Amino acid sequence: MTVRRIIVDHVLFVVGDLDASRRLYSAALAPLGFEELHVQEDGVSYGAEGLDDFTIARGTPVTTAAHVAFDAEGRAAVDAFFEAALANGATIRGEPGVWAQYSERYYGAFVNDLHGNNVEAVFHSPVPITDAPERGGAP
Repeated sequence: MTVRRIIVDHVLFVVGDLDASRRLYSAALAPLGFEELHVQEDGVSYGAEGLDDFTIARGTPVTTAAHVAFDAEGRAAVDAFFEAALANGATIRGEPGVWAQYSERYYGAFVNDLHGNNVEAVFHSPVPITDAPERGGAP
């Protein structure tokens, strides 16, 4: 994990079906070390080490065109995020691999959540990655 200054304190997505979105996000974020920290009737907050950085909340209008990238500890976590998200209703936006347009050290995977938001897991490798598929285009 890259150590750097935090510039965004937290993110909230408004969802239509809280139960379905909770299943998707709880499964997809678990491999990244993020867990449900606060569960309320109208929302769920996720994070690590007691810091609720990401929340989904029932409401209208729903969030539909956002992008959020979650930090991953390694390539296996990115792969597990991708598989868990797909198994829980997400659709493929960009398969796991090296996204060289960002960096030869950028290993990421992208999914569309239940409302079409671009949700990503990314691992910033300390060294160039040469043994993984190279991806391109706009995820």
